[in-house]
Amino acid sequence: MEARRIGDCRHFLALHDLTADEAHALLARATELKRMLYAQEDYRPLHHRTLAMIFEKSSTRTRVSFEVGMAQLGGHALFLSPRDTQLGRGEPIEDSARVLSRMVDVVMIRTFHHETVERFAAHSRVPVINGLTDYLHPCQILADMQTYREHRGEIRGRRVTWIGDGNNMCHSFMEAAQMFDFELRIACPEGFDPDPVLLSRLGDRCQILRDPHEAAEGADLIVTDVWASMGQEDEQARRMAMFAPYQVTDAVMARAAADALFMHCLPAHRGEEVAASVIDGPQSIVWDEAENRLHAQKALLEFLLLGLTDTPAH
Repeated sequence: MEARRIGDCRHFLALHDLTADEAHALLARATELKRMLYAQEDYRPLHHRTLAMIFEKSSTRTRVSFEVGMAQLGGHALFLSPRDTQLGRGEPIEDSARVLSRMVDVVMIRTFHHETVERFAAHSRVPVINGLTDYLHPCQILADMQTYREHRGEIRGRRVTWIGDGNNMCHSFMEAAQMFDFELRIACPEGFDPDPVLLSRLGDRCQILRDPHEAAEGADLIVTDVWASMGQEDEQARRMAMFAPYQVTDAVMARAAADALFMHCLPAHRGEEVAASVIDGPQSIVWDEAENRLHAQKALLEFLLLGLTDTPAH
């Protein structure tokens, strides 16, 4: 699929807004920017550039990684919430997009409905980044793919097992399975399957199973997420009962490959979706995964504002 372009802008609303070559190049660039930061190299290509960050959902990793990343690249980030702007008083999304995109260089939106970022991008003069919607979390999947690459090399041909809700992170892993050419097994209870339209499009890479132990068999990577996301608090009790058999335990990890890794996008609830012994154990790479949000998003900002200079082979 060709990367999405609306007018003269490149946006990042879903992983498939990148070509495969661009995605691989971004991962390599993220690791290089990480090395440069550790080496204390002064690299500030986004001097005088401004990122507007619109948050309709609360955040730790998304806000800090984008704000710090923009500062490290020499730019500036603005935090905007519905409580402090006209968005919270009913200004049309289209009007906010038209105004903000005349004042800033790039916009990141973290919201509920995916349609919100689509509508904003359609009326923006500058690149728009999906910082999370209820449908997709493409910035997180970039960090996840970078983290696996740094620990185990290319993920192509590997087996990844998603255990839990067929939610936005599951959808982004489904897109990644196609982009990066790996097998994805999804273990979820009935009634919590991922989007059927997306599944029909990516079904050759994705398989749904009901038994998490079976799904974990021979996996190179096990991934999970919270059982109730923001906005689903009223479903907490029902979800706790339905998902109880889907906790990632030592027994589940034992069914995976001997060198399998564990990921979680955080925040995590130990004793619910994952046992403490797993997330705090030797196979867990969640802290590298969280840190790599910073590096992957710096690479993304650089790409959207300056373009790619090199596309490495993969």
